Formats: sequence, C-alpha cells, structure tokens
Amino acid sequence: MYNDTKHHLPVLAYRAADIATTVLTHNRRILLHGPPGVGKSTLASQLAHELNKAGRSCYCICADPGSPAFGFPGAVSLARWQSDDWQICSYEAICSLNAGRFRLPLVLAIRHLIPLFDYDVLLIDAPGVTRGVAGSELLQGMFEVVAVDAVLMLTAPDRPPALLDELRSLTNQLFIVQTSVEARRPGKRSRAHQRTKLWNNYLKQGIEQTVDLTQVNIIGTPPPLGESSAWAGRQVALLKRNQTQVIAEVKHLHGKQLTVRLPYLPHAFDCVLVRDTQRSLSGLVETAVPFASEPLTYLPASNMSGLALQNSGMQVMGRVGQIDFCLVNGILGDPLLHIRLRQQRRSLLFDLGEGVRLPARIAHQVTDVFISHTHIDHIGGFIMLLRSRIGEFPPCHLYGPPGLAQHIKGFLQGILWDRIGGRAPRFEVAEVHTDRLLRFRLQAGQQACVQLDEIKLEAGVILQDPDFRIRAQLLDHHTPVLAYAFEPTKEINIRKDYLQAHNLKPGPWLAQVKKHLLAENDKAIITLPDGTMTSVTVIATDLVLIKPGKKLVYATDFADTVDNRLRLQALARYAHTLFCEACFMEADANQATQTGHLTTRACGEIATAAEVARLVPFHFSQRYADKLQQVYDEIHAVCSCVVMPAALQPIRSSNKQDELS
Repeated sequence: MYNDTKHHLPVLAYRAADIATTVLTHNRRILLHGPPGVGKSTLASQLAHELNKAGRSCYCICADPGSPAFGFPGAVSLARWQSDDWQICSYEAICSLNAGRFRLPLVLAIRHLIPLFDYDVLLIDAPGVTRGVAGSELLQGMFEVVAVDAVLMLTAPDRPPALLDELRSLTNQLFIVQTSVEARRPGKRSRAHQRTKLWNNYLKQGIEQTVDLTQVNIIGTPPPLGESSAWAGRQVALLKRNQTQVIAEVKHLHGKQLTVRLPYLPHAFDCVLVRDTQRSLSGLVETAVPFASEPLTYLPASNMSGLALQNSGMQVMGRVGQIDFCLVNGILGDPLLHIRLRQQRRSLLFDLGEGVRLPARIAHQVTDVFISHTHIDHIGGFIMLLRSRIGEFPPCHLYGPPGLAQHIKGFLQGILWDRIGGRAPRFEVAEVHTDRLLRFRLQAGQQACVQLDEIKLEAGVILQDPDFRIRAQLLDHHTPVLAYAFEPTKEINIRKDYLQAHNLKPGPWLAQVKKHLLAENDKAIITLPDGTMTSVTVIATDLVLIKPGKKLVYATDFADTVDNRLRLQALARYAHTLFCEACFMEADANQATQTGHLTTRACGEIATAAEVARLVPFHFSQRYADKLQQVYDEIHAVCSCVVMPAALQPIRSSNKQDELS
C-alpha cells in the first residue's frame, strides 16, 4: 500500500490477498464502487475466497440488476460464499435492469436484505451508476441503509475515482484499487446473453399459474391493462406486505387474468410488481420498449410536395407495428388517413378528402376505403380514387354511413364513360346500419346499382381480414358519422434462442404452429424436424411469444355529447394511437356546438378517459393556422399523451437521468 500524491488516499493493487489483509481485518461492511467493467464482481469473489480460507464467513449483496454476477436479472440478491461459489440466500425484486432510474427501489431492496443473516464480512457489489444525480443519490442511499465501514474504489490507473467528493463526505475509510488497463465491460449483447442464462436457469423447472388481477394491487410502472401485447414476456414479482415472495415471467394476459411462469407457488401475496424488464422477441431479457415508442413525425407542408395545398398544416407520418400511416393533407386540410400494410403492398384509406398528394401508385393499391360521412371535405377526393381505378383492377370496397351507395352512384353517373370499355372502375359499397351491412355493387358506365346480400354485424366488426379487423361506431354530427378502429391480429413471434437451444431447424412446421395458434386450435399435433410429435400447446409454451397488435382509432366530425363521448371512449379504449378531431379552441365553443364539432378540451378529455397511449389531434379550423401553439397547449392541459410537433414542445431537461427519475 502507498499514498497517492494527487488524491492523498491509500492506493492498492488489484490483489485480493493483500486487500483482505489491509481492509477486511477491521471492517465488516465493504462497498465495492466503480464504473462498469472495472472488475467489482470478480474482486468480490476473490475476497470471499480469501476470507473463506481464513475461516471467516462472507456474504455479498449483488446490487446490479442489469448485469448480476449471481442471482437473477431484475433483482437484488444476497448470497453466501460456500463451496467456492456464491449460494443464494434471499433476493428482492426490482423488475428493472436500470439501477439509475429505479435507484430508490434498489436502495429499499438492499435495506430489506441486510438484517436477514449474521455475517463476518458483507460485501456490496454496487451497480456501475457513478455519474450525475442518479449516481450521487444512489451512493448516498446505499451508505444510509448499509452503514458502510469502508469503500474500495475501483478505477483504471489513468482515471480518477468516480464521485470522489461525495465519497469523502460520507467516510474517511476510502481505498483506491487500481484495475488493469485492459479491463473492459462486456458488450451489450454479451451482457444480455449472460443475464438471460441466469433467468432461464431460474425458470427451468417452472410451472404456470394464473393470477386474478382484480384480487391484488398492481404497483410499479405497469403497461396499460387493456394492452395485453405489452405484458407478454414481462418480468413481475409477487409481493406480500411489500416483500418479494417470488419472481415470475408473464406468459399472457386475458382480461384481468394474468398467466405467469414461476419456479414455485408462494403461500400468499397481495401485490404484483411490474416495471420494465421483459423478454424481447429475440428471447433475451432486456428493457421493454415503451408502448408508444414508434416514431411519429410532423412534416412541414413546404417540405412535402410541390403540389401541397395552401394552409394544410403539417403532415403527420408514423409507424405502428407492421403498418405505416400518414395524415395526407396535414392537420388543417381535408381528412385523409392513409394506412399502408408494408408486407402486403396494400393500402387502406380513412375518409376521402382532397387526394392530390396521394401518388397514383399508392391509389392503385387501395383495397378498402372507410368514409366517416359524405360532407365534401370527406369525400371530395373520390374523383382522384375513381381515376386511379381505371384499368384491370379488382373492385374497391367502400364503407360508410347510410346513403353512401347513392352518393357514389351520383359520382359515377356524373361522368361520360363512352370510351371506358372493359376498363371501368368497379366498387362494392357497404353501408353501416346499426347491426347490419347493406351492400351494393356499382360499376362506371352502368346505371344499375346491384344490391348484394346483407351481412349481420357482431360487435361492430365490418371487415374481418386474416391480418386485421375494422370495427365501426356510429356517432352524431347532426347527421350520422362513423368512427373506425383498425385492430391488427396478434403477432406470433418465434424465439430463435429456443430453436438453437433445442437444435430445432426452422421450416414449414413453424408456419403450421402459427396457423393453429391464430385459429386458436391449441390441441393440434405438430411434427417437429426430428420426427417427434407434440401438441401446439406444449411446443408454443416456450417457443412462441404472442403479442396482440396495436389498435389505431380514427374519429372526426362529431358533436360533444355524452352519448358520443361514451361511444368513442369504448371504441378507443387502450388504443395505441387515436386520431381525433379538435376543430375549435375553447374560446369558440359555441361555434363547435352549433356545427357539431369537438373543442380542444373535449378532444383531450376523450383521449384521457379512453386511456390511449398517444393522441394525434387533427382537422383544426383554418382560423388557427397561426395559433397552433395555443391549440396544442389547450389539448395538453387535459391530455398528457398528446403528440406535439417538436417545435411546439416545452423545453426539457438535458440530463437524461433526471428525465428518467
């Protein structure tokens, strides 16, 4: 040992035997502190080995939930050194890999573990959060609950110890431990594989159990209960009086019934703790992607197209799952929402406002159009669609309120079709009449409007496709209007890590598994590549991650009435994205009432009541073209999930740790 002339602190070489003699002889609670990759966990094991040789007992708290040396990811674990390895004694769940964000739960978990065992020496293997507010607060919290005797500050020879001033204010028993200049933190993927291995071993002999969420308290930072896709693969902990009984992995959520996989059944529990640890689609244990994290962009009208209409406002573009979407005419122009199914080269349109911005090649791929009502700003783009359908195209399907077929017939009969021949556009029109669809076939150049068989509606579903369904809800705009929900079917993802671990080669059998799962035929028998046979239920338990698709809802031009609110809130409940009109500001509420439109406040309140993940307001009155900041501020005052253009967003802290706290 020698004194460092710069810091005036003892400096030790990275040798466990010397450190044990120098530091551990008179100190019982030792904090190993330093940034990631400096060897804290390795040194803790070496110190425990030296103490064991000397006949002394040694315990260690692994306080790094993201890269645990032992125990489980998403937890703080207490272990004793026995038989030349750490043996787990107890643990407390964090259900997050982020020690910086959830530093208070981490400190409280350490406090729960400390009094459980009598020990000679207790090592605290601290997480590598050593910068900023998060690092400082975490350090002070650990000192408070552990009553640290001494600190081993691990650092590279060419770098000063982290948070040195904070440490000096807490204790004078500080020792610098110089690590090798070659010490490196394992890569992100390597750490993910290591923590996944620990988690898989924990659940290796697991069983499944269903938890009735109506009988327990749900705490932490849970995703929306109505969005089961965000729960699959999520790590949860079952607690009794705020202490961990067992940690589990969510298999699926149906209504309020949560099915989990766990190593054993606890005697009792009264809380379910949920944060952001989740098994990803690759099978690795990682931090969950926030539910509404997909990109959404406001594109200035001047950048969109040379044909951009004046005063249309910013165009909104984004992506959700397997679809791309675009509010073609911006937030001030005629309503026209384009949804493109990327893997099918197929497009859907919601309303038919001015269509000059929609390229012809996209219009050719439109298979279905969903019209809210037939005011000119919602159907005036039909001529664009009609012209794009001249050729050998299949019929285009139109859906809308009662009377739509006559309006389409009027469009077709207002044009001379003497030269169209066999290239006439064809349409099938479906009118939504409360509990049934009245259907008609129309073709350019023909006078007949052929009525087809009507279809009885169930739960408002007007279109059932293998990849999605469309649900309609009737609203009032002083004339009937329709709001629509786009509901993708569940996503079935194959875990590649499971295939590799069980030497299963990909092939047509995987398509069969997916097909049977989509058809809810769980008892079907599948032949695996090695010739063995098993049921879909058995093979899918660990092979498949099922995530229902994320719902989009489109609603515009309806009055602010109690009935309208209740109907739309039911349709939009737990939607991922709600496109909703906010035609008038509060100062013009009388105008909104007279014309059957929403105000900014009503729009935000509906989205909040429906618990949507994000709100995209649109169809603002042209009178607000130069007052968009005020428009969005009024919505944001009652709805925190409104997505605002970047230029209008409030200034946020530049400290990312502060934002996460």
